Amino acid sequence: MYMQLLPQVLLQVGTIIAVAILAIFLLIIIIAILAYSIRIVPEYQRIVKLRLGKYKGIYGPGIVFIIPVIDRPITMDLRVISIDLSSQRALTKDNVEVTIDAAVYMRVIDAAKAVLSVTDYRSATATLGAAVLRDVIGMVDLDTLLTQREEVAKKIASIIDEHVSPWGVKVTAVAIKDIKLPDTLIRAMAAQAEAERMRRAKVILAQADYEASQMYLKAAETYNKNPISLTLRQLDTLLEVAKEHNLILVVPSSLEVTTLSTLAAAALKKQQEGSGGTTQQ
Repeated sequence: MYMQLLPQVLLQVGTIIAVAILAIFLLIIIIAILAYSIRIVPEYQRIVKLRLGKYKGIYGPGIVFIIPVIDRPITMDLRVISIDLSSQRALTKDNVEVTIDAAVYMRVIDAAKAVLSVTDYRSATATLGAAVLRDVIGMVDLDTLLTQREEVAKKIASIIDEHVSPWGVKVTAVAIKDIKLPDTLIRAMAAQAEAERMRRAKVILAQADYEASQMYLKAAETYNKNPISLTLRQLDTLLEVAKEHNLILVVPSSLEVTTLSTLAAAALKKQQEGSGGTTQQ
């Protein structure tokens, strides 16, 4: 009897196992469909939904429902991104070849236009930015590029932004990271800077000599009007010299100084008279 019931029991058990496997399979499919259909969009992203190839709208942030197979979601990031424009070679207005490393900072302000108007807005902006960078560098000379880097970067950013605005993209800034010059030009600029520093040093030294001579002239006039001030100056000088203890100082008296001054004046007068007599002859 039990042998007769065994096939029926096995059939029922097999049926139950098959149903359970089918239920698990269906549950997995349902979970996968729900996972694909339910999207949680953060604050800094938006989803552009295309339903059967047609633009449906912009969704997010929050929970967004997607119909499998029918809807095609495209996620767009609204945060600022940077695009590197490295090693762009260009000629300046004065025909100097430079290599510039720059970066473009941009963000999406209209997700629908960024999807529908251009294939890849990042690649398109990078290509356009490189072309605009070379064009703007060609319109300025080297001195302007080196001294007014921020103004040149702002001009590049405004031109790029004007071209990419129909794509729903906003260029916030352009940063010129590095400007590489030829080695010969660097040596020439270094020599020019060195010559300029030497010129300034010589001018400053000559100006110092001129000012010192003016001060000496005023001091001589003061000493001539007041001989006592000359004596005080002589004493100050002797005091400075006396700080060296290994020296022997012989200080002339005031009478000797007066005598020497009289003799010097007489000799000078005689020399001048002799010169005058020779001229008369």
